[in-house]
Amino acid sequence: MITLHDLQFIPFIPEKRITKAIDVLSDQLNKDMADKKPLFIGVLNGAFMFVSEVLKRFNHECEVSFVKLASYEGVNTSSRVRELIGLQEDISNRSVVILEDIIDTGITITELERTLSSRGCKEVKVATLFFKPEACIKEITIDYIGIEIPNRFIVGYGLDYNGLGRNLNEVYQLKEKNMTNLVLFGPPGAGKGTQAEVLKQKYDLVHISTGDVFRYNIKNATELGTLAKSYIDKGQLVPDEVTINMLSAEVDKTPEANGFIFDGFPRTEAQADALSELLSSKGVEVSAMIALEVDDEVLVQRLLERGETSGRADDADEAIIRNRIKVYYDETAILKNYYQKEDKYFGVDGVGAIDEITTRLSAVIDNL
Repeated sequence: MITLHDLQFIPFIPEKRITKAIDVLSDQLNKDMADKKPLFIGVLNGAFMFVSEVLKRFNHECEVSFVKLASYEGVNTSSRVRELIGLQEDISNRSVVILEDIIDTGITITELERTLSSRGCKEVKVATLFFKPEACIKEITIDYIGIEIPNRFIVGYGLDYNGLGRNLNEVYQLKEKNMTNLVLFGPPGAGKGTQAEVLKQKYDLVHISTGDVFRYNIKNATELGTLAKSYIDKGQLVPDEVTINMLSAEVDKTPEANGFIFDGFPRTEAQADALSELLSSKGVEVSAMIALEVDDEVLVQRLLERGETSGRADDADEAIIRNRIKVYYDETAILKNYYQKEDKYFGVDGVGAIDEITTRLSAVIDNL
């Protein structure tokens, strides 16, 4: 996450994806404009990086010019377009390609196309790195689109928020909600379920247990549940895509939530990436991974005692218990490193009375 002026932004589109989109768009321009000696017109300020990358990939004769128009004020687009720097070249009977960083309402591009057409262009093509179809209020034709995005305010790769952020090599989106999203972990017997329920009530969060989500979808024969069951029945692992789609549906059920406690997911780096992308698509992010830390011998004793009343066979066999604990550490070691790199991992002492452990967890959450 980054802070620009008074606002926070979270990662949205990685540089690798932007580069690939420009590659595809530029290949098409090379095919369409090979013999036309086009004049590329970059729209400043935002398009300077996009223009540079397109020109580096264009393999034929061309010229380049720039115009500067403005329609943004802060994070809101206005209905006014002011021409700040006009076009000096003679463009009569020329093939012109407008290179825009982003098209949202379509107001700026409509005004620019009108201006160019009035100067006698043979043809005007429009290429944009980003396009927000939901925000477009004008009837426009866009000939080349790099990436379509939701109607979110973004910065980076030439785009700014009040002057800052243009130099970023990837794109960030405005953090829309101040949500607390926790990945809660704890070895068997650490009391994770108990604490999840307490934290859910205290912070008014939605507790999403992957196991519960799977059981609900399979029991109710939802489309995703039926798909998941087809893998389970074959003895295969359910693909991450299916699991993340189930979680996405759960998140969508409570769009006004203050945040979520994710229990049992992620288990791998790939799943952690998928969760990050899911939350990012909704303008939020994982706040922290919190892991309850309890000595192995304490865990074994707790589970053996629980086994006397729970009726669970895996709580009554010490060898099985120790193996479950080992599996937990093998899985979470990867995620601990993953979230430590993002400075989001917090280990909390899980020994003591329930309210004492809650106090320790709350201290972490309150400081996020």
